Formats: sequence, C-alpha cells, structure tokens
Amino acid sequence: MAAPIRSVTVDIVVPVYNEERVLRRNIEALRSFLLETAFPYRWRIVIADNASRDRTLEVAGELAATYPEVAVLHLDRKGRGRALRAAWLGSDADVVCYMDVDLSTNLRALEPLIRAVAEEGYDLAIGSRLMPASRTTRSLKREVISRAYNLLIKLMFFNRFSDAQCGFKALSRRAVRALVPLVRDESWFFDSELLLLAEHFGYKIKEIPVEWVEDLDSRVNIVKTAWDDVLGLIRVRWTLSPFGRLKVGPTASEHRPTR
Repeated sequence: MAAPIRSVTVDIVVPVYNEERVLRRNIEALRSFLLETAFPYRWRIVIADNASRDRTLEVAGELAATYPEVAVLHLDRKGRGRALRAAWLGSDADVVCYMDVDLSTNLRALEPLIRAVAEEGYDLAIGSRLMPASRTTRSLKREVISRAYNLLIKLMFFNRFSDAQCGFKALSRRAVRALVPLVRDESWFFDSELLLLAEHFGYKIKEIPVEWVEDLDSRVNIVKTAWDDVLGLIRVRWTLSPFGRLKVGPTASEHRPTR
C-alpha cells in the first residue's frame, strides 16, 4: 500500500557555483512556490555549493539561518555532478531531486516530477524539453546542439528517453544508492551517464513535459560542454559493451522501492 504522501520526504537540491547575484531571490521564489501551492510532500531545499569563489556560500548560510526548510552543503571542489553525488548520497529523503538555480524550468512541473517517483512506481523522473507538450524558449544555437546531442545518444544507445540534460530530475532513494556510485563523471555529463546506466539496468524512467526558458546570463560554455559530453558517451558505450569494465550491476527488481 502506498504511504500517505505527507509522509514522503523530498530533498530538492540546487547545485550552485558563483551565484551570489541570483541565489537569494531564486531560493526565496522556490520556497514561496512550495508554501503557496501547498506542495503535498515534506520538503527541504538543499543548496549544494561547489567551491564558489564569490559570496555564494555566505548568502546560502544566511538563507539557511533565516528559513528552517533550507540547508547548505559545501564542497571544496567544483563540479555539478560532484555536488549532486554528495547531496544525494548524503540524503535520507525518500525522493531526491535537483533543479538549476536559474529556475529555467517552470516550477509547475515539480509536483508531477515527484509524484512519478513517490506514488506512481517510477525509479526516476526527468523533465524533457523535447516532448510534444513541452514549451521551450532558447537560442537557435542551443536548440541545434541539444537536439543533435540527444539524437547522437539515440544512435549510440537506442535509448527511450528524449532529453538527457534538462536540469530537472528526481530519483528514489534506492535508485540513488544503486546507480550514483557507478557514475564516473563529476561535471555536466553526470545526468546523461546516470540515465544511460538506469535504462541499461532496467530502471523505470518517466519523462515529464516542461516549460523551459533559457537563462541568457548562463556562463556554461555550450560548445565545450557538448564536446565533453560526446567523449563521455564514447566512454559509457565502451563501459557497457561486452569488452567494458562494467560486467554486472544493480537490477531494477533488486533496488526498486517497496511501497
């Protein structure tokens, strides 16, 4: 029998690096949204600061001191994947998720994202900007690179999910424990590697259509990140091949949460 949803705990992780200008405003916006919409799960916001060199950590500490629902995790080394690994593996919540600090994804998609894992029996839920029902506003350059990258994944892995890198994902606690230790990447390719491993081992993944607006102030080097991702795909393809190092791994039936 499914547990009452108010008993389900959720850690919402927001990885940050040098985000002192927007951190307070956006964390307060996220918190207000969760309170005003009566978000039906017991939630906590975890700011995962990965080696910021500005006042990000100080601002995060001020937010945590002001709001009991906000916590801070600090890492001494940079890397979004590294921050997610530490925050997720250190969490005892039933469901963990993450979103980008710029709140590019409309927060209305958050409840369906969590519900897919907390109530519908999925191991992972991911936002997709490429589903027919999704609404995306971004530059032509980013659109072309994103679609080309996701097409390359399909050609190499014949995967079923459509969008590997939307910064909006949720996992069950047991899926985290089983899959995250297998992910080698510590940066932007973390998402893609996690999903490819999850699908390879038979975990159930649900895609959620989202409204997504590009952050024009983003400091991510799209071309370099895309190239690093291609190298990551080649590594994972080899790893999962008969000649690769990952001969055995977790199965979904062994690790799917009981409800």
